[in-house]
Amino acid sequence: MKRMALLPLLLLTSPAMATMKPTELKCEYLVNPIGIDAERPRLSWALESARRAERQTAYQVQVASSEEALAHDRPELWDSGKVESAETLQVEYAGTPLVSGQRCLWRVRSWDRDGRPSAWSRAATWEMGILRPEDWHGTWIARTTSTHYAPAPLLRRAFHLHGEVRRARAYVCGLGYQELRVNGRKVSDHVMDPGYTRYDRRALYVTYDVTDALRPGRNAVGVMLGTGWYNVHTRAVWGFHRAPWRAAPKLLLELRVEYADGRTETIGSDGAWRTSTGPIVYDSIYGGETYDARLEKPGWDAPGYDDSAWQPAVRATAPGGAVSAQAMPPIRVLHTLRPTRLTEPRPGVWVFDMGRNFAGRARLRARGPAGARVTMRYGERLAADGTLDVSRIAAHLEQTDPPQRFQTDEYVLKGGATETWQSRFTYHGFQYVQVTGYPGTPTVESLEGLEQHTDVPAAGEFHCSNPLLNRIWDNGRWSYWSNLQSIPTDCPHREKNGWTGDAHLAAEQAIYSFLPAAAYTKWVQDLGDEQRESGELPGIVPTGGWGYEWGNGPAWDSAFLLIPHYLRLYYADTRILARHYEGMKRYVDYLTGRADEGIVSIGLGDWCPYETETPVAVTSTGYYHVDARIVAEAAALLGKDEDARRYGALAESVRQAFMRRFYDPKTGQVANGSQTALSCALYQGLAGPQERTRIEANLAAAVERRGGHIDAGILGAKYLLHALTDSGRADLAYRVAAQRDLPGWGYWIEQGATTLWEDWGGGASLNHIMFGDICAWFYSALAGIRPDPSAPGFARIVLKPHVVGDLTSVRAVHHSLRGRIESTWEARDGAFEWRLHLPANTESIAWVPCAVGARVTEGGRPAGESDGVRFLREESGYRVFAVGSGEYRFGSRLP
Repeated sequence: MKRMALLPLLLLTSPAMATMKPTELKCEYLVNPIGIDAERPRLSWALESARRAERQTAYQVQVASSEEALAHDRPELWDSGKVESAETLQVEYAGTPLVSGQRCLWRVRSWDRDGRPSAWSRAATWEMGILRPEDWHGTWIARTTSTHYAPAPLLRRAFHLHGEVRRARAYVCGLGYQELRVNGRKVSDHVMDPGYTRYDRRALYVTYDVTDALRPGRNAVGVMLGTGWYNVHTRAVWGFHRAPWRAAPKLLLELRVEYADGRTETIGSDGAWRTSTGPIVYDSIYGGETYDARLEKPGWDAPGYDDSAWQPAVRATAPGGAVSAQAMPPIRVLHTLRPTRLTEPRPGVWVFDMGRNFAGRARLRARGPAGARVTMRYGERLAADGTLDVSRIAAHLEQTDPPQRFQTDEYVLKGGATETWQSRFTYHGFQYVQVTGYPGTPTVESLEGLEQHTDVPAAGEFHCSNPLLNRIWDNGRWSYWSNLQSIPTDCPHREKNGWTGDAHLAAEQAIYSFLPAAAYTKWVQDLGDEQRESGELPGIVPTGGWGYEWGNGPAWDSAFLLIPHYLRLYYADTRILARHYEGMKRYVDYLTGRADEGIVSIGLGDWCPYETETPVAVTSTGYYHVDARIVAEAAALLGKDEDARRYGALAESVRQAFMRRFYDPKTGQVANGSQTALSCALYQGLAGPQERTRIEANLAAAVERRGGHIDAGILGAKYLLHALTDSGRADLAYRVAAQRDLPGWGYWIEQGATTLWEDWGGGASLNHIMFGDICAWFYSALAGIRPDPSAPGFARIVLKPHVVGDLTSVRAVHHSLRGRIESTWEARDGAFEWRLHLPANTESIAWVPCAVGARVTEGGRPAGESDGVRFLREESGYRVFAVGSGEYRFGSRLP
């Protein structure tokens, strides 16, 4: 496990300064998770230090089952002992085998570069979920087994507890969605649990801490179920109403109670549960929800409620496949938006403008007579007369008589005092809410927007002197939030589908700005669950069967390889490569079977180009090459040497086939000379050293012919800015990024966009994420923060900012698993000042922009004489230094 520092540094800091401090302890990417089912969980921590060039030379991890054992240095579960290693990420638990429900406390200490141990970190925790099928004491139950739509079921169970409760956990899988309530109240702030999966192959359970909700004596547990994706009863082109898993909502629940005196008790879902219907008389993931408050059953989830008129729950068949822990952040309501405007385009038709496009639902406040029905329709556009226009996003629904409802919530008042309501089991993509049937005259206080998404922690910040770029970054953030609803989606309104191309194109943007690793780990498993024995993958994941025959191809399917590749690059995660290695290899073999002399022509190409289309064979073959290379690299990491040689040779043969077929040695053009074709050859590593210079020149010329505008679809938008930057034309990449007219990201801003759009002209969806990689380019090119592939997880950081165009300042922060990385620069009157913060136990290669012969300083002294800094070379307008961890302030004169 030893990793030697590859860059010897000048270390002059006094050893009397404080040693390192382990912080930010995580287990499987999560902080103090409960209910995980990784039998050998991985532990990670960051390090803080006040001195420069600090590094960890060894660590020790201790794991115990109680605070007392850990405090008294009796880690009976695992004591790693002193391990000589610089690693702080993905350290695998290697102690006593763990059992279902086990609580583990852990702490870590590190030895600094002088061999001195730090103090122990604060203790962190994790808890195991239910590890084996036989550990479940509950059975699957339901109100009905019919797939015909029925009102949302309520299920309840009353019980007695005989003593003081020390700890209690509820493990719940309610399909399609569940709301768990104990003793009259909802037990968590989660919404739309559990996450969406291929239900006949995998269903997720959620673990809730219900300790504080229980009490000695009488108790009651209640669960409300929604149809979600499990019982889709609306008809659309994607065919989820024909999904092989489709069934009536059902429940598997286990409540484990530990008493203060050491006794335990388990209450499971079984025939003792009672069931009825309640106020949700309609719910649909596409159609919306209808809630009749007159049908509420007050106290149904509390002890003492008379459920004698309810029916016994019926035994239901299991959905099939594995029941796994939801080891990722839940969906939560994270922002509340108040309307910016209220209009009445027609009598009794009220339109609330929420000020921005987002995903979620509205919270209604109304007072009126019993039976009054308030209808809320959601959309992202207005018609010319000021009413809601949903024609462009509802077109994929099948035409039925009567027409199917779409993005519509209804609330029927019970009468009396002011009533407040929001839907539970659906969400919408919208900026506008059109309300009809409102009793009286609403005000802007009558409605508010509840923005929801999978609650991935924030991990990045970006700001620069160009307000347009700041708006693009902000729009990219809102688009990503809108399209992370337990799976990465394409849009939050029309489809809500997990299009694989959209997901991998936006993944690096997400990684810079958030910590989505646990969510991606779950979704990559979804991809594995959908893969056929042939290796084939569908275009959307999960799928009810649609998408294998339409849309699949390497430009989309490569999400199955690229996202694990990114998790290794940014988080040093090799387990995900090991877990899915055989499937990844099977996919590349599938492509080999579809290739014609090394060229793959199947699947979707450069979706939504502006004008110039690129042959599908160009981009599909480019991804075929990348996929083979990823498998070769994974094989080498996993010690599969023969596979590494085989797939490495395949990648090279595909590269050569690409160049033979598409590269014209007379002109230096690739295929039809489109921006996408040229940048694909560069970005995907297809061009050899002899061809790169000519292709780079042709790419720059192609952009110049468009007046510095992009002319590409979503694939070319991923390649173009990076290819220009890596070829020394970051100035031209910036021109493309900063354009304010069509086509360009800035054009959207000029049209009032608050999210990223599906196409350059704005004729389709106004909330898509597939053009979002420009936000990753802000971090990697303008701020210059990149992980070094040879030392993944930011063990070594490549720092290479680009001072371009009219930019005078850039600030970017990325909270890596190793700690905070910050790059902030200002350029004024020819002077360049660059402030860096690099977390302890990292090293970096810092490229300081500098005129030839000019002096570079750090902290006011010659940089090469500064603690933790060593001069390496001068190259292409930069002075390059090896830099250790810590705070730095570089200064130079610009060319």
